Amino acid sequence: MKKIFLSLLSLILVSGCTNLNLEPSNSSEREESAFTPSSDELVAHFIDVGQGDANFIELPNGETMLIDAGIASTGDDIVEYIENLGYDTIDYVVSTHPHADHIGGMAEVIEAFDVDAIYMPKAVSTSKTYENLLETIQDKGLSIKTGKSGVKVLDEDNLDIVMVAPSSDDYSNLNNYSIVLKITYGDVSFLYTGDAEEESLEEITSDIKADVLKVGHHGSDTSTSEEFLEKVNPQYAVISVGEKNSYGHPAASTIELLQEYTNNIYQTDLNGTVVISTDGVNINVKTER
Repeated sequence: MKKIFLSLLSLILVSGCTNLNLEPSNSSEREESAFTPSSDELVAHFIDVGQGDANFIELPNGETMLIDAGIASTGDDIVEYIENLGYDTIDYVVSTHPHADHIGGMAEVIEAFDVDAIYMPKAVSTSKTYENLLETIQDKGLSIKTGKSGVKVLDEDNLDIVMVAPSSDDYSNLNNYSIVLKITYGDVSFLYTGDAEEESLEEITSDIKADVLKVGHHGSDTSTSEEFLEKVNPQYAVISVGEKNSYGHPAASTIELLQEYTNNIYQTDLNGTVVISTDGVNINVKTER
């Protein structure tokens, strides 16, 4: 088993639910936009997977992206959710970091769909969940592209996806290896932070101003600092978190900081799955409850 794991580990070095009755809860429109609204929307699904992360994005160019896949027991739900949207292919899979509440259902998703590209940071784990994910990737004949600051996933007219973290290769905290990803469509930007802590977030030198923030580390007080929020200045914030979790997430201090910037704060434990769509100018939010 050790030999198999080591061979799978070498892949890292390759660079390069059901239908939901979602009700609209909020929307905004930008004035004097230089971008002409498109009939093709970007739709970001913040899937309720309890105490974990799973984010599915329908891109306006017809492609799709999955960022993390919750714990192992939610794999079936994520597969069903995406299938119910009508997809059999995921163009980009991003595993932000190898913690079980982010990669638990990833192997099942990769088995169920055709996958074109997989991004993971240069961070390893000895967990069975991580080994199983690597085995699944190898069995499907896929390779892993290294996710780090500066990697361009997509660069098209009015659609840009770039990684802004991690900036270093050596952290004592596995959370800091989290891939932080910014998606920009027209005038609207989304920032996905995984579980990145303040140490990694403070190293970011790119422009991270974003309309929609996927709040880091389930709303932990070790991830969302005042300095970070000043740079992001979010109009909407989404916290993926489990109901009555034992970690006390989200922290009251994090909610208080977020409220200095926006009253549009959504939590999957309270609102269920959150879906935010945009035509590049206007933003619309729907929640499961």
